[in-house]
Amino acid sequence: MALILFGALLALLFIGFAVAQGITPPSVPSDDVAIVQEVPDDISSISKKEFDRAIARQVAQAKLKKTPAPGSDKYEELKKAALGEMLDEIWLQGEAEELDLTVTDKEVEDELANIKKESFPTPSAYKKFLEESKFTEADVDARIRLQKLSAKIQETVSGEAPKPSSAEIEDYYEAEKATQFTTKESRDVRLVINKDKGKVEEAKEALEEDNSAANWKKVTAKYSTDPTSKAKGGLQEEVTEEFLKGPLKTAIFGSATGELVGPVKFETNWFLVEPVKLNPGKVQTLAEAKAQIEGALEQEIQQEFFAEFVADYQSKWTSRTYCGDDYLFERCANFVGSGHPANASPACYEADPKTPATECPSPVTPISPALPGSITVQKPKGEPFPQRPLPESTPEQGEKVPTPPPVPQGE
Repeated sequence: MALILFGALLALLFIGFAVAQGITPPSVPSDDVAIVQEVPDDISSISKKEFDRAIARQVAQAKLKKTPAPGSDKYEELKKAALGEMLDEIWLQGEAEELDLTVTDKEVEDELANIKKESFPTPSAYKKFLEESKFTEADVDARIRLQKLSAKIQETVSGEAPKPSSAEIEDYYEAEKATQFTTKESRDVRLVINKDKGKVEEAKEALEEDNSAANWKKVTAKYSTDPTSKAKGGLQEEVTEEFLKGPLKTAIFGSATGELVGPVKFETNWFLVEPVKLNPGKVQTLAEAKAQIEGALEQEIQQEFFAEFVADYQSKWTSRTYCGDDYLFERCANFVGSGHPANASPACYEADPKTPATECPSPVTPISPALPGSITVQKPKGEPFPQRPLPESTPEQGEKVPTPPPVPQGE
């Protein structure tokens, strides 16, 4: 009985403490759509009037003739975008204040002048933009100020990232030495290229009489059908073995300097080859490569450091944001979701749906690396790193060989 009474008393004490500490979500005033805690009072709320103006801007940006009906999918999309932009304004200003960062009126004026100069050739063009976009001069100034604050936040946070250690630099060098820091042996060669074997034989006869660079220019202009070959008197510099096979590879890398070799068939063309210069392979030392490695690692570390900051930033400001019942979405602390992706059909999660879903999200989230430097507080996922296309095959190469995706190493 004593334990039961003690437990009841503890529960009452905990409830009293929770109320005193403000664990109960604050109520949103009837004239507001959302409030944000721990920011200056003059930016702590979003009024319904401000929300209506933001919706009008979204309608203008989407080039819609009128505002969609409330409750429709399109209206919900615009509502979420409008709320997101207004919360970004409050969150960024709140974060900037905590980091003691400011943007002066002069900085805003200078940036606006640059924007007008680059994008609006006349004052009337800028005025037309304001009318069509439903922006006021104050709205434009606010957007510019936020962009400046966002850039300063990223610069400040990234500047706090640790520097790469000597061990990290050495490990990077050893891992990449054979590829990134090794220049392969190559040849400078002169080439005559033509689909007609006879023309290549005529070119060879002309060059056997006079093998000078000046005569190569005349001969390639007359007999070579390849524009690159003609441009520099047939000279192609730093040709490596990796893309060559068969007789052409042998002619370039197995012949003496100054020797005319050909005609040699490669793919659909005939080649006349003269090796001009041997460029030996070279491996950069760690000392030579250190500055480059340090720069790449610094960017990589800053990217990861800032990505962690953005994740914490999103969580922190979401926990401080409360929305009215008709304006709840994922960025509100009082939003209660299903845990399912917003774009997924409910049928994906029903045991026996009446109408099966045509497609459902993958149970495993695919990893999509971001372009270095593209993660911001407004775009926490950054820009996706582009996938390189697979190389085309040739008759000599056979089937395509899948190329592994590139590893981001800085911009």
